[in-house]
Amino acid sequence: MVKLNKIYTKTGDAGDTGLGTGERRPKSDLRVASYGTVDELNAIVGIVRLHADEVLDAMLARIQNELFDLGADLATPETAEPLPYERLAIVPSQVERLEREIDAMNARLEPLRSFVLPAGAPAATHLHHARTVARRAERLMVELSRKEGESVSAAALQYINRLSDHLFVAARIANDDGKADVLWVPGQSR
Repeated sequence: MVKLNKIYTKTGDAGDTGLGTGERRPKSDLRVASYGTVDELNAIVGIVRLHADEVLDAMLARIQNELFDLGADLATPETAEPLPYERLAIVPSQVERLEREIDAMNARLEPLRSFVLPAGAPAATHLHHARTVARRAERLMVELSRKEGESVSAAALQYINRLSDHLFVAARIANDDGKADVLWVPGQSR
């Protein structure tokens, strides 16, 4: 259980921060940037929830909680040393649930005939914003996973990849099941 008695600790004043393992890293470290971007994504999902219907809100509430799981996973790299607590990590069942939700939402939609612009209803627009931040988090996580001495679990990489797809399909649902999608018209303003 997390217990936060004091919000500021002054331990990061010199530009470093502590990982879940106790190791200190610069705040500019790729691992810190990865979980910081996941945190940014979580904040955007919170904004979407202001505009979501009950069904979408329930999905996004679960996703927000899982984004904290993902952040904990990234903030606590696997080590040879045993930790004094159980390491929290994304698991395949979380990826599978996203896939089931994507399939269920996508079944309601007509196939796309053009790319969708990030526009439309407020929930849809914010979902598109969240999708782009999820893609940025994914790029950082992939880069981290390929860095010597670092690792990111396959489940975490799959989760963030599926999440961006989930957010895209949810944006179409929020745009009146795709009927209010704003489609790209190539060369329209030439």
